[in-house]
Amino acid sequence: MPRSALVRYALGSAGMGVYVTVPGLLLLYFLTDTLGVTPWLAGLVLLVPKVVDIVLHPFVGSLSDRERARRGNRLRLLTAGCALAPAFVALFAVPAPVADRPWAAAAWVAGWFVVANVLFASYQVPYLATPTDMTVGYHGRTRVLSFRMMVLTVGILAGGALAPLLAGEGDSVARYVVMALVLGVFTVVFQIVGVGGVRDLLPSGAPRSVRAVAPTGPRGPGAALAEVRDVLRRNVPFRLLTLAYLLTSSTTHLVLAGLPYYTRHELHRPGFTTVLMAAFVAPALLTTPLWFRFSRRWGKQRCLLIAQGAFVAGALGLGVGDAAGLAVPVLATLVLGVCFAGLQLFPFSMVPDTVREAGRSEIERTGAYTGVWTATEAVGAAVGPYLYSAVLALGGYAAARAGEEVTQTTGAHTAILLGFTVLPALLMAGSLAVQLRYRLDAQAARASEPDGP
Repeated sequence: MPRSALVRYALGSAGMGVYVTVPGLLLLYFLTDTLGVTPWLAGLVLLVPKVVDIVLHPFVGSLSDRERARRGNRLRLLTAGCALAPAFVALFAVPAPVADRPWAAAAWVAGWFVVANVLFASYQVPYLATPTDMTVGYHGRTRVLSFRMMVLTVGILAGGALAPLLAGEGDSVARYVVMALVLGVFTVVFQIVGVGGVRDLLPSGAPRSVRAVAPTGPRGPGAALAEVRDVLRRNVPFRLLTLAYLLTSSTTHLVLAGLPYYTRHELHRPGFTTVLMAAFVAPALLTTPLWFRFSRRWGKQRCLLIAQGAFVAGALGLGVGDAAGLAVPVLATLVLGVCFAGLQLFPFSMVPDTVREAGRSEIERTGAYTGVWTATEAVGAAVGPYLYSAVLALGGYAAARAGEEVTQTTGAHTAILLGFTVLPALLMAGSLAVQLRYRLDAQAARASEPDGP
Protein backbone atom coordinates (compact mmCIF):
# COMPACT_ATOMS: atom_id res chain seq x y z
CA MET A 1 0.00 0.00 0.00
CA PRO A 2 1.72 3.23 -1.12
CA ARG A 3 1.82 5.65 1.80
CA SER A 4 0.90 8.60 -0.44
CA ALA A 5 -2.27 6.86 -1.63
CA LEU A 6 -3.14 5.87 1.93
CA VAL A 7 -2.80 9.48 3.04
CA ARG A 8 -5.02 10.73 0.21
CA TYR A 9 -7.59 8.05 1.02
CA ALA A 10 -7.51 8.96 4.69
CA LEU A 11 -7.93 12.67 3.94
CA GLY A 12 -11.46 11.93 2.75
CA SER A 13 -12.31 11.32 6.40
CA ALA A 14 -11.55 14.93 7.31
CA GLY A 15 -14.71 16.10 5.57
CA MET A 16 -16.70 13.23 7.00
CA GLY A 17 -15.44 14.14 10.48
CA VAL A 18 -16.93 17.61 10.13
CA TYR A 19 -20.36 16.30 9.14
CA VAL A 20 -20.40 13.63 11.83
CA THR A 21 -19.39 16.16 14.50
CA VAL A 22 -21.11 19.48 13.85
CA PRO A 23 -24.77 18.37 13.69
CA GLY A 24 -24.15 16.07 16.65
CA LEU A 25 -22.56 18.87 18.65
CA LEU A 26 -24.70 21.87 17.72
CA LEU A 27 -27.93 20.88 16.00
CA LEU A 28 -29.90 20.03 19.16
CA TYR A 29 -28.64 23.21 20.85
CA PHE A 30 -29.40 25.22 17.67
CA LEU A 31 -32.98 23.96 17.75
CA THR A 32 -33.67 24.51 21.47
CA ASP A 33 -31.67 27.69 22.19
CA THR A 34 -31.76 29.57 18.86
CA LEU A 35 -34.98 28.49 17.15
CA GLY A 36 -37.01 27.95 20.34
CA VAL A 37 -38.00 24.36 19.54
CA THR A 38 -39.04 22.39 22.63
CA PRO A 39 -36.63 19.59 23.63
CA TRP A 40 -38.99 16.69 22.83
CA LEU A 41 -39.66 18.00 19.30
CA ALA A 42 -36.00 18.86 18.75
CA GLY A 43 -35.08 15.29 19.67
CA LEU A 44 -37.55 13.96 17.10
CA VAL A 45 -36.06 16.25 14.44
CA LEU A 46 -32.73 14.50 14.96
CA LEU A 47 -34.16 10.99 15.39
CA VAL A 48 -36.70 10.58 12.57
CA PRO A 49 -34.40 11.47 9.63
CA LYS A 50 -31.81 9.05 11.00
CA VAL A 51 -34.36 6.24 11.23
CA VAL A 52 -34.58 6.50 7.44
CA ASP A 53 -30.89 5.51 7.41
CA ILE A 54 -31.82 1.99 8.57
CA VAL A 55 -33.04 1.39 5.01
CA LEU A 56 -30.99 4.04 3.18
CA HIS A 57 -27.48 2.88 4.08
CA PRO A 58 -27.96 -0.83 3.24
CA PHE A 59 -29.66 0.22 -0.01
CA VAL A 60 -26.68 2.43 -0.90
CA GLY A 61 -24.40 -0.47 0.06
CA SER A 62 -26.19 -2.76 -2.40
CA LEU A 63 -25.91 -0.09 -5.09
CA SER A 64 -22.19 0.21 -4.44
CA ASP A 65 -21.79 -3.58 -4.76
CA ARG A 66 -23.52 -3.43 -8.15
CA GLU A 67 -21.27 -0.55 -9.21
CA ARG A 68 -18.17 -2.48 -8.26
CA ALA A 69 -19.41 -5.57 -10.07
CA ARG A 70 -20.17 -3.64 -13.27
CA ARG A 71 -17.39 -1.04 -13.31
CA GLY A 72 -14.72 -2.50 -11.03
CA ASN A 73 -15.02 0.32 -8.46
CA ARG A 74 -17.50 2.34 -6.40
CA LEU A 75 -16.37 5.79 -7.55
CA ARG A 76 -19.61 7.08 -9.09
CA LEU A 77 -21.50 6.93 -5.80
CA LEU A 78 -18.49 8.29 -3.97
CA THR A 79 -18.35 11.30 -6.30
CA ALA A 80 -22.10 11.94 -5.96
CA GLY A 81 -21.63 12.23 -2.21
CA CYS A 82 -19.40 15.28 -2.74
CA ALA A 83 -22.60 17.35 -3.06
CA LEU A 84 -22.98 17.13 0.73
CA ALA A 85 -21.70 20.65 1.48
CA PRO A 86 -24.69 22.65 0.08
CA ALA A 87 -27.14 20.50 2.04
CA PHE A 88 -25.04 21.00 5.15
CA VAL A 89 -25.27 24.78 4.74
CA ALA A 90 -29.03 24.64 4.10
CA LEU A 91 -29.45 22.72 7.36
CA PHE A 92 -28.60 25.87 9.33
CA ALA A 93 -29.74 28.52 6.81
CA VAL A 94 -33.30 28.73 8.14
CA PRO A 95 -35.13 31.68 6.48
CA ALA A 96 -36.39 34.36 8.89
CA PRO A 97 -40.15 33.74 8.25
CA VAL A 98 -39.59 30.04 8.96
CA ALA A 99 -37.36 30.65 11.98
CA ASP A 100 -40.13 32.73 13.58
CA ARG A 101 -42.31 29.62 13.91
CA PRO A 102 -40.66 26.77 15.86
CA TRP A 103 -42.73 24.02 14.20
CA ALA A 104 -41.87 25.30 10.71
CA ALA A 105 -38.21 25.65 11.68
CA ALA A 106 -38.19 22.07 12.97
CA ALA A 107 -39.67 20.85 9.66
CA TRP A 108 -37.05 22.82 7.66
CA VAL A 109 -34.17 21.32 9.61
CA ALA A 110 -35.62 17.80 9.44
CA GLY A 111 -36.12 18.00 5.66
CA TRP A 112 -32.59 19.18 4.92
CA PHE A 113 -31.22 16.67 7.41
CA VAL A 114 -32.72 13.87 5.31
CA VAL A 115 -31.16 15.29 2.12
CA ALA A 116 -27.76 15.68 3.78
CA ASN A 117 -27.92 12.14 5.18
CA VAL A 118 -28.61 10.71 1.70
CA LEU A 119 -25.53 12.46 0.30
CA PHE A 120 -23.44 11.46 3.32
CA ALA A 121 -24.42 7.81 2.81
CA SER A 122 -23.50 8.03 -0.87
CA TYR A 123 -19.96 8.93 0.15
CA GLN A 124 -19.46 7.09 3.43
CA VAL A 125 -20.72 3.63 2.46
CA PRO A 126 -18.47 3.05 -0.60
CA TYR A 127 -15.61 4.85 1.14
CA LEU A 128 -15.65 2.44 4.08
CA ALA A 129 -15.87 -0.57 1.75
CA THR A 130 -12.34 0.20 0.53
CA PRO A 131 -10.37 -1.67 3.26
CA THR A 132 -12.36 -4.85 2.64
CA ASP A 133 -11.88 -4.55 -1.13
CA MET A 134 -8.10 -4.37 -0.65
CA THR A 135 -5.86 -7.46 -0.44
CA VAL A 136 -4.50 -6.93 3.05
CA GLY A 137 -4.46 -9.02 6.21
CA TYR A 138 -5.59 -8.74 9.84
CA HIS A 139 -3.03 -6.11 10.91
CA GLY A 140 -2.98 -4.46 7.46
CA ARG A 141 -6.64 -3.53 7.80
CA THR A 142 -5.92 -1.96 11.18
CA ARG A 143 -3.10 0.02 9.56
CA VAL A 144 -5.40 1.35 6.82
CA LEU A 145 -8.02 2.33 9.40
CA SER A 146 -5.40 3.90 11.69
CA PHE A 147 -4.50 6.31 8.86
CA ARG A 148 -8.19 7.05 8.46
CA MET A 149 -8.71 7.47 12.19
CA MET A 150 -5.93 10.05 12.55
CA VAL A 151 -7.27 12.18 9.70
CA LEU A 152 -10.85 11.69 10.89
CA THR A 153 -9.67 13.11 14.20
CA VAL A 154 -8.41 16.22 12.40
CA GLY A 155 -11.85 16.65 10.82
CA ILE A 156 -13.63 16.11 14.12
CA LEU A 157 -11.26 18.53 15.83
CA ALA A 158 -11.73 21.15 13.11
CA GLY A 159 -15.50 20.82 13.25
CA GLY A 160 -15.72 20.51 17.02
CA ALA A 161 -13.38 23.41 17.78
CA LEU A 162 -14.27 25.83 14.97
CA ALA A 163 -18.04 25.33 14.93
CA PRO A 164 -18.67 26.67 18.47
CA LEU A 165 -16.26 29.55 17.86
CA LEU A 166 -17.92 30.56 14.60
CA ALA A 167 -21.46 30.06 15.91
CA GLY A 168 -20.78 32.02 19.09
CA GLU A 169 -23.33 31.51 21.86
CA GLY A 170 -26.13 30.75 19.39
CA ASP A 171 -27.39 34.33 19.42
CA SER A 172 -28.35 34.39 15.71
CA VAL A 173 -29.08 32.13 12.76
CA ALA A 174 -26.63 34.18 10.66
CA ARG A 175 -23.68 33.09 12.83
CA TYR A 176 -24.60 29.45 12.23
CA VAL A 177 -24.82 30.05 8.47
CA VAL A 178 -21.30 31.52 8.41
CA MET A 179 -20.08 28.51 10.37
CA ALA A 180 -21.72 26.09 7.92
CA LEU A 181 -20.28 27.89 4.87
CA VAL A 182 -16.72 27.78 6.21
CA LEU A 183 -16.89 24.14 7.26
CA GLY A 184 -18.82 23.18 4.10
CA VAL A 185 -15.90 24.32 1.95
CA PHE A 186 -13.53 22.35 4.18
CA THR A 187 -15.72 19.25 3.76
CA VAL A 188 -16.00 19.22 -0.02
CA VAL A 189 -12.28 19.85 -0.60
CA PHE A 190 -11.26 16.83 1.46
CA GLN A 191 -14.03 14.66 0.01
CA ILE A 192 -12.61 15.24 -3.47
CA VAL A 193 -9.10 14.38 -2.27
CA GLY A 194 -10.48 11.18 -0.74
CA VAL A 195 -12.04 10.14 -4.05
CA GLY A 196 -8.59 10.40 -5.64
CA GLY A 197 -7.10 8.28 -2.86
CA VAL A 198 -9.66 5.54 -3.36
CA ARG A 199 -8.99 5.63 -7.11
CA ASP A 200 -5.26 5.12 -6.47
CA LEU A 201 -5.73 2.28 -4.01
CA LEU A 202 -8.32 0.48 -6.14
CA PRO A 203 -7.57 1.02 -9.86
CA SER A 204 -10.60 1.04 -12.12
CA GLY A 205 -9.28 -1.87 -14.14
CA ALA A 206 -10.76 -4.58 -11.93
CA PRO A 207 -10.31 -8.26 -12.75
CA ARG A 208 -12.90 -9.81 -15.04
CA SER A 209 -13.93 -12.21 -12.29
CA VAL A 210 -14.95 -9.28 -10.12
CA ARG A 211 -17.04 -7.73 -12.83
CA ALA A 212 -18.87 -10.98 -13.55
CA VAL A 213 -20.62 -11.35 -10.22
CA ALA A 214 -23.09 -8.49 -10.34
CA PRO A 215 -25.83 -9.04 -7.76
CA THR A 216 -29.23 -9.90 -9.13
CA GLY A 217 -32.75 -9.65 -7.80
CA PRO A 218 -34.90 -6.80 -6.48
CA ARG A 219 -33.20 -3.51 -5.64
CA GLY A 220 -35.79 -1.54 -3.64
CA PRO A 221 -35.95 -0.60 0.05
CA GLY A 222 -37.70 -3.87 0.88
CA ALA A 223 -34.79 -5.82 -0.59
CA ALA A 224 -32.36 -3.65 1.38
CA LEU A 225 -34.13 -4.49 4.64
CA ALA A 226 -34.12 -8.17 3.71
CA GLU A 227 -30.38 -7.97 3.15
CA VAL A 228 -29.92 -6.31 6.54
CA ARG A 229 -31.73 -9.22 8.18
CA ASP A 230 -29.73 -11.74 6.18
CA VAL A 231 -26.35 -10.16 6.97
CA LEU A 232 -27.11 -9.96 10.68
CA ARG A 233 -28.55 -13.48 10.79
CA ARG A 234 -25.70 -15.19 8.95
CA ASN A 235 -22.74 -13.44 10.54
CA VAL A 236 -22.86 -13.75 14.35
CA PRO A 237 -19.57 -11.87 15.04
CA PHE A 238 -20.74 -9.00 12.85
CA ARG A 239 -24.10 -8.94 14.64
CA LEU A 240 -22.45 -8.68 18.07
CA LEU A 241 -20.01 -6.04 16.84
CA THR A 242 -22.89 -4.04 15.34
CA LEU A 243 -24.99 -4.12 18.51
CA ALA A 244 -22.02 -3.10 20.66
CA TYR A 245 -21.18 -0.27 18.28
CA LEU A 246 -24.79 0.96 18.22
CA LEU A 247 -24.50 1.53 21.98
CA THR A 248 -21.02 3.06 21.58
CA SER A 249 -22.15 5.44 18.84
CA SER A 250 -25.20 6.45 20.88
CA THR A 251 -22.93 7.19 23.84
CA THR A 252 -20.35 9.31 22.03
CA HIS A 253 -23.00 11.32 20.18
CA LEU A 254 -24.93 11.86 23.40
CA VAL A 255 -21.75 13.37 24.89
CA LEU A 256 -21.39 15.64 21.85
CA ALA A 257 -25.01 16.79 22.05
CA GLY A 258 -24.83 17.42 25.78
CA LEU A 259 -21.52 19.28 25.78
CA PRO A 260 -22.89 22.82 25.04
CA TYR A 261 -25.52 22.42 27.79
CA TYR A 262 -22.94 21.11 30.27
CA THR A 263 -20.46 23.95 29.70
CA ARG A 264 -23.12 26.66 29.80
CA HIS A 265 -25.26 25.50 32.71
CA GLU A 266 -22.95 23.37 34.87
CA LEU A 267 -19.54 24.95 34.27
CA HIS A 268 -21.09 28.41 33.67
CA ARG A 269 -18.67 28.98 30.80
CA PRO A 270 -20.39 28.72 27.36
CA GLY A 271 -17.10 29.38 25.57
CA PHE A 272 -15.56 26.35 27.25
CA THR A 273 -17.29 24.08 24.70
CA THR A 274 -14.33 24.55 22.34
CA VAL A 275 -11.83 23.70 25.10
CA LEU A 276 -13.57 20.47 26.14
CA MET A 277 -14.19 19.51 22.54
CA ALA A 278 -10.48 19.86 21.83
CA ALA A 279 -9.70 17.84 24.97
CA PHE A 280 -12.10 15.14 23.74
CA VAL A 281 -10.70 14.86 20.22
CA ALA A 282 -7.05 15.97 20.27
CA PRO A 283 -5.73 12.95 22.27
CA ALA A 284 -6.69 10.70 19.36
CA LEU A 285 -3.92 12.26 17.24
CA LEU A 286 -1.33 10.99 19.73
CA THR A 287 -2.96 7.81 20.96
CA THR A 288 -4.17 6.23 17.69
CA PRO A 289 -0.63 5.03 16.78
CA LEU A 290 -0.27 3.73 20.35
CA TRP A 291 -3.58 1.89 20.18
CA PHE A 292 -2.38 0.32 16.90
CA ARG A 293 0.82 -0.88 18.58
CA PHE A 294 -1.07 -2.26 21.56
CA SER A 295 -3.43 -4.12 19.24
CA ARG A 296 -0.51 -5.91 17.58
CA ARG A 297 0.50 -7.19 21.00
CA TRP A 298 -2.85 -7.78 22.71
CA GLY A 299 -5.38 -7.95 19.86
CA LYS A 300 -8.16 -5.55 18.90
CA GLN A 301 -10.81 -7.05 21.17
CA ARG A 302 -8.83 -6.65 24.38
CA CYS A 303 -7.87 -3.07 23.53
CA LEU A 304 -11.48 -2.21 22.70
CA LEU A 305 -12.69 -3.55 26.05
CA ILE A 306 -10.08 -1.44 27.85
CA ALA A 307 -11.26 1.67 25.99
CA GLN A 308 -14.90 0.96 26.85
CA GLY A 309 -14.19 0.42 30.54
CA ALA A 310 -12.07 3.56 30.86
CA PHE A 311 -14.78 5.58 29.07
CA VAL A 312 -17.28 4.62 31.79
CA ALA A 313 -14.91 5.94 34.46
CA GLY A 314 -14.26 9.17 32.54
CA ALA A 315 -17.97 9.87 32.03
CA LEU A 316 -18.67 9.50 35.74
CA GLY A 317 -15.72 11.81 36.50
CA LEU A 318 -17.54 14.63 34.67
CA GLY A 319 -20.24 14.49 37.34
CA VAL A 320 -18.04 16.60 39.62
CA GLY A 321 -18.80 19.65 37.46
CA ASP A 322 -16.89 22.74 38.54
CA ALA A 323 -17.11 21.95 42.27
CA ALA A 324 -13.40 21.03 42.36
CA GLY A 325 -12.35 23.55 39.73
CA LEU A 326 -12.09 23.12 35.97
CA ALA A 327 -9.14 20.71 36.12
CA VAL A 328 -11.29 17.67 36.90
CA PRO A 329 -13.70 18.08 33.95
CA VAL A 330 -10.74 18.71 31.62
CA LEU A 331 -8.87 15.62 32.85
CA ALA A 332 -12.01 13.48 32.64
CA THR A 333 -12.58 14.71 29.08
CA LEU A 334 -8.98 13.86 28.17
CA VAL A 335 -9.61 10.30 29.40
CA LEU A 336 -12.72 10.15 27.20
CA GLY A 337 -10.62 11.40 24.27
CA VAL A 338 -8.01 8.68 24.67
CA CYS A 339 -10.81 6.11 24.81
CA PHE A 340 -12.59 7.68 21.82
CA ALA A 341 -9.58 6.91 19.62
CA GLY A 342 -9.83 3.21 20.45
CA LEU A 343 -13.62 3.21 20.19
CA GLN A 344 -13.33 4.43 16.59
CA LEU A 345 -10.25 2.53 15.44
CA PHE A 346 -11.00 -1.00 16.59
CA PRO A 347 -14.68 -1.53 15.65
CA PHE A 348 -14.11 -0.11 12.16
CA SER A 349 -11.05 -2.32 11.63
CA MET A 350 -12.91 -5.39 12.96
CA VAL A 351 -15.75 -5.08 10.42
CA PRO A 352 -13.54 -6.24 7.48
CA ASP A 353 -12.33 -9.11 9.69
CA THR A 354 -15.91 -10.33 10.18
CA VAL A 355 -16.64 -10.08 6.44
CA ARG A 356 -13.49 -11.89 5.30
CA GLU A 357 -13.89 -14.64 7.90
CA ALA A 358 -17.39 -15.28 6.54
CA GLY A 359 -16.05 -16.41 3.15
CA ARG A 360 -15.86 -15.35 -0.49
CA SER A 361 -19.62 -15.02 -1.02
CA GLU A 362 -19.86 -12.44 1.76
CA ILE A 363 -16.85 -10.49 0.47
CA GLU A 364 -18.77 -9.98 -2.77
CA ARG A 365 -21.41 -8.06 -0.87
CA THR A 366 -19.10 -5.92 1.22
CA GLY A 367 -21.21 -2.87 0.42
CA ALA A 368 -24.18 -4.46 2.17
CA TYR A 369 -22.08 -4.92 5.29
CA THR A 370 -20.75 -1.37 5.25
CA GLY A 371 -24.30 -0.15 4.61
CA VAL A 372 -25.53 -1.92 7.74
CA TRP A 373 -22.52 -0.63 9.68
CA THR A 374 -22.87 3.02 8.65
CA ALA A 375 -26.63 2.80 9.27
CA THR A 376 -25.79 1.62 12.79
CA GLU A 377 -23.47 4.58 13.25
CA ALA A 378 -26.12 6.97 11.89
CA VAL A 379 -28.86 5.58 14.13
CA GLY A 380 -26.54 5.87 17.13
CA ALA A 381 -25.85 9.48 16.11
CA ALA A 382 -29.61 10.12 16.43
CA VAL A 383 -30.41 7.95 19.42
CA GLY A 384 -27.78 9.60 21.63
CA PRO A 385 -29.05 13.19 21.18
CA TYR A 386 -32.66 11.96 21.35
CA LEU A 387 -32.03 10.28 24.70
CA TYR A 388 -30.41 13.46 25.98
CA SER A 389 -33.31 15.60 24.72
CA ALA A 390 -35.73 13.21 26.44
CA VAL A 391 -33.85 13.65 29.73
CA LEU A 392 -33.97 17.45 29.26
CA ALA A 393 -37.71 17.30 28.59
CA LEU A 394 -38.30 15.17 31.69
CA GLY A 395 -36.27 17.64 33.74
CA GLY A 396 -38.34 20.58 32.48
CA TYR A 397 -35.62 22.28 30.39
CA ALA A 398 -37.03 25.51 28.88
CA ALA A 399 -36.28 26.27 25.23
CA ALA A 400 -35.42 29.83 24.15
CA ARG A 401 -35.23 31.94 21.01
CA ALA A 402 -31.98 33.67 20.01
CA GLY A 403 -31.19 36.50 22.42
CA GLU A 404 -33.67 35.39 25.10
CA GLU A 405 -32.54 34.71 28.67
CA VAL A 406 -34.32 31.83 30.45
CA THR A 407 -33.72 30.70 34.04
CA GLN A 408 -33.63 26.91 34.25
CA THR A 409 -35.19 25.04 37.19
CA THR A 410 -33.31 22.79 39.60
CA GLY A 411 -34.84 19.79 37.84
CA ALA A 412 -33.48 21.00 34.51
CA HIS A 413 -29.98 21.38 35.95
CA THR A 414 -30.18 17.86 37.39
CA ALA A 415 -31.26 16.53 34.00
CA ILE A 416 -28.39 18.33 32.23
CA LEU A 417 -25.83 16.80 34.60
CA LEU A 418 -27.18 13.24 34.92
CA GLY A 419 -27.88 13.02 31.20
CA PHE A 420 -24.30 14.01 30.43
CA THR A 421 -22.57 11.74 32.97
CA VAL A 422 -24.55 8.80 34.35
CA LEU A 423 -26.51 8.01 31.18
CA PRO A 424 -23.46 7.72 28.87
CA ALA A 425 -21.69 5.62 31.52
CA LEU A 426 -24.63 3.19 31.56
CA LEU A 427 -24.82 3.02 27.76
CA MET A 428 -21.09 2.32 27.44
CA ALA A 429 -21.28 -0.34 30.14
CA GLY A 430 -23.99 -2.01 28.05
CA SER A 431 -21.73 -1.86 24.98
CA LEU A 432 -18.91 -3.47 26.96
CA ALA A 433 -21.23 -6.28 28.10
CA VAL A 434 -22.19 -7.06 24.49
CA GLN A 435 -18.59 -6.81 23.26
CA LEU A 436 -17.49 -9.44 25.80
CA ARG A 437 -19.45 -12.01 23.77
CA TYR A 438 -17.40 -11.33 20.61
CA ARG A 439 -15.07 -14.28 19.94
CA LEU A 440 -13.74 -13.79 16.40
CA ASP A 441 -10.76 -11.60 17.26
CA ALA A 442 -8.70 -14.29 18.98
CA GLN A 443 -9.32 -16.69 16.07
CA ALA A 444 -8.49 -14.05 13.45
CA ALA A 445 -5.28 -13.04 15.22
CA ARG A 446 -4.06 -16.64 15.44
CA ALA A 447 -4.95 -17.45 11.85
CA SER A 448 -3.97 -14.04 10.45
CA GLU A 449 -3.19 -14.27 6.76
CA PRO A 450 0.00 -12.52 5.57
CA ASP A 451 -0.54 -8.86 4.75
CA GLY A 452 -0.82 -8.52 0.98
CA PRO A 453 0.63 -5.77 -1.22
